[in-house]
Formats: sequence, C-alpha cells, structure tokens
Amino acid sequence: MPLVFIIGTAGSGKSLFTAAFADWLKMSKQDVAVVNLDPGALKLPYQPDVDVRNYVDVGDLMEKYNLGPNGALIMAADLIADEIENLTRDIDEAHADLVLVDTPGQMELFAFRASGPYIVNELTKEPKALLYLFDAVFCVNPLNYVSNMFLSAAVYNRFFQPQLHVLSKTDLVPSGDVQAVASWSANPLALEDAIEAKLEGTKRLFSRNMMQAINKLGLKFLLSPVSSKTNEGMVNINTILERILNEGEKYTT
Repeated sequence: MPLVFIIGTAGSGKSLFTAAFADWLKMSKQDVAVVNLDPGALKLPYQPDVDVRNYVDVGDLMEKYNLGPNGALIMAADLIADEIENLTRDIDEAHADLVLVDTPGQMELFAFRASGPYIVNELTKEPKALLYLFDAVFCVNPLNYVSNMFLSAAVYNRFFQPQLHVLSKTDLVPSGDVQAVASWSANPLALEDAIEAKLEGTKRLFSRNMMQAINKLGLKFLLSPVSSKTNEGMVNINTILERILNEGEKYTT
C-alpha cells in the first residue's frame, strides 16, 4: 500500500490533481484510497476515504482558542502529528493498493515545519513518494520556473523521499509553452538560453546562478506534463510511480 503525497505551492492544483488522478486510477481498475491532510479545507473536489478533519479542524481551533486563520492553521499542522496512529489505522482500514495524500494548501505548513517530515515518515511504514506540482501558468516565465526549482529542492531536502515532478494545469497554457518548460527541465542549456533571452539585470544573474547551484547538487527536475481537466499525462505519471514504488508492476494484483 504505497503512499503518494501530493505537494506544491498554493494554487498549483493539488486537490484537483488528486481527484482527477484517483478517478483515472479507478477507471483503470486500480484500487486507490484518498487522504485529505488539509485541516482547513472547506470544500474538496473528491470524497476522502480518510479525512484529517475528523481529528483536527481549523474552524474548531479558531473558536476554542480564539485564533485567527493563520494561527489556527499553524496549530493544526502540529496537532496532526499527534493523530498519526488514528490516521494510520484509518488508512489500513481502507484496504487500498495505492494511497494518494492531498497535503495542505499552504505548502509551508506541511513542508517547513517539524511536523511535516514526521508525518511522512510515521504515517504507515509503507513505501512513499512525493509528487511535486509545478504550476504551468506560473512557470512559463523562467524566473518563476527557477524559483519553483529552488522550492522543490528545499522540499526534497526536508523529506528525502523519492520525488516526482509534475507540470500541472497544462490545459491553461499554449502547447508550445508546455513543451518549452518541459524542455527546460530536461536540458539545462535550454533553460539557460531562456534566462538569457527573457530576463535582464539582477533577475537574469540571480536565476542563472540559482539554476547552476541546483544543478551542482545533482538534482533532476524532469517534468511530466499533466492536465487534471483532460487527463493528459496520467498514464505517464502512473507508469513512473509504478516504477518508483512497485518495481514497475501494477499496484492492484
């Protein structure tokens, strides 16, 4: 029962991707369960099989402790760690062959607090992977793309789990831009050319130096384009995850 944590910046399409990928897996006769790990979610595009809000709810914390939304979210992020046993039990009881975990909308609450790595490590002992979303609309600008490279590297540094990179929301940008961003992820020279052509001054220097620093770390950011609206790219995502988590075999046997 491998776990895949869907992570990315606010607005990158985590919940929509989770819903679309879960539906695609079900249509492909795969046995999948979905976990909502966002205690502040008001509405979800899927029906969670496991829901952290059953144990930690931001609205309840705001009322009980007289907190604002941000304070309650921070408190909730840490309280989730105390519910690991309950969440693990709920996941086990789902009896799925693959579990998709939709993480909080504000990535920093999950990735950059002490509770985040603890939750990933302790939420069952099954194999795990992270699926990091690059927002295609945001990333057509090379400055923004390099910034997302940096964030993705920081996330990897926090969790040290197998990490797949997805270019999300590709239906919202021209296909030529999708191909260009995907080529940046495969060819550092193509990214460097885009930086030189589209950026100037400090932005150009900063982006080039950051790109080179990340490349020196040996981190690869090969992007798999995907659309949660059209299901384009789902086959490729699934194939990569099967290779990472199940030695290339289907999750459901």
